[in-house]
Amino acid sequence: MTGPVDQALAAQEQPARKSEGASTSQKRRKKRKRGRAANGEGVLNVQAGGLNQDGAERQPDTTTSLKGKKAARRRGRRRKQSANGAESVPVARTNDGDIVVSSKTLEKSTGTPSHRNHELRMRRDGENRPSASRKEQVDGSRNPAPYDRSTGRNNSPLYAALDLGTNNCRLLIARPEDRGFRVVDAYSRIVRLGEGVGSNRMLSDAAMERAIDALAQCHRKLADRGVARSRLIATEACRAAENGADFIERVKAETGLALEVVNRETEARLAVAGCASLVDHDADGVILFDIGGGSSEIVWLDLRNRCGARGYALTRFIRSWISLPVGVVNLAERHGGVHVTPDIFEAMIEDAAEHLAAFNLANNLTEAIASGRVHMLGTSGTVTTLAGVHLGLKRYDRRRVDGTWLEDGDVSRMIDQLRDMPYEARVDNPCIGADRADLVLAGCAILEAIRRRWSCSRLRVADRGLREGILTELMAADGVWSHRKNGSRHNRGRQGNRT
Repeated sequence: MTGPVDQALAAQEQPARKSEGASTSQKRRKKRKRGRAANGEGVLNVQAGGLNQDGAERQPDTTTSLKGKKAARRRGRRRKQSANGAESVPVARTNDGDIVVSSKTLEKSTGTPSHRNHELRMRRDGENRPSASRKEQVDGSRNPAPYDRSTGRNNSPLYAALDLGTNNCRLLIARPEDRGFRVVDAYSRIVRLGEGVGSNRMLSDAAMERAIDALAQCHRKLADRGVARSRLIATEACRAAENGADFIERVKAETGLALEVVNRETEARLAVAGCASLVDHDADGVILFDIGGGSSEIVWLDLRNRCGARGYALTRFIRSWISLPVGVVNLAERHGGVHVTPDIFEAMIEDAAEHLAAFNLANNLTEAIASGRVHMLGTSGTVTTLAGVHLGLKRYDRRRVDGTWLEDGDVSRMIDQLRDMPYEARVDNPCIGADRADLVLAGCAILEAIRRRWSCSRLRVADRGLREGILTELMAADGVWSHRKNGSRHNRGRQGNRT
């Protein structure tokens, strides 16, 4: 039985139901226009899902949410890319894998205006720690170029950078894109090529065998990838050893790789090119250092007149540089790196300081530091280890380490903490490990010598270096970023104003 009130309520609800029905039908029409008809959904679900629990074919799911459909399309695109043989493998955001290394800009150092910057974004998985080879992905840009729509592949050539140092052999293979490059493969192995060079000036047979084994693996990767452009460098161990040239010839004969022994100035410049994107945009200057196995490079970037330049363009602002003939390997060999007492550690610092005393970066560097707008930027296993211990990482994670800021007091505490660690504790620490347990304190001693000479309130950690600098210079020299798809900003504006 209905009364006047019920009838009135029913009359009010009727238009609402009509509007809801109209809204629903409009949404359905829009879905059909966007190609999301029920028939298409059914095909997708059968392909992805197969059969129900009772064995019957799964019916089209017309209630799938928009978010679920987008996820299904993403999975389909990934499968298609995999089938097409894409070199880069999508990387999941896991605790031990995917890392985003954010780099603000890349810019050519010759002839490119400062406003034409190129953003470099890298995803990496901690390959600088001793491990097997692994694939990496660098998210270069939203508009990769050149890109073949018919195949869904980026057809630009591959570039490679190899750095054979005193302690490590490292390889990076990448493909240039519109705003950076995509790393498609990487390799790293600790070979200790410079073992014993400090005492007898010769590369040992065992060290050369370890290095050649690693280089042979690098050669296979280069051949399998079909790399078009590469630069393969060797540093201090081959520079200092009397049989360094003979070793280079042996590498060529046994692996087919033609290594280039670079001088210390080139090594310093490549370190800047690889790390400059981590420079504070508001800094008036940066003391960049690279503590290597056999030498340590220190660069003074005078940025007081940089006029907004960032990234790779900062290589033009190298005011002066020095290279110390001391690194973690030869310093640890001279003083011992396993059981290090406070007295031994202080002797290491004095050893490094003696080499440092003979050099002067710039007359007005002290004045610039006093202004408080100068910071340090370190790229080496020493500073990444300090950052990992400072962050209390259970497992080394480049996403958290690269770009980390450490205050001066934090650095002092970490150095003291590592110095007080027994050798066994250093081996067990996930950010040090057995491969670095006897070298890390030598690196800390070199860092302490630098800090005592030039005291800055902040230190930024870079888990990147020479290889990234090599790739950046190769691609910049080839002009891969000099022209944008849609022309210059000025031309795009004129085209947009046409009627």
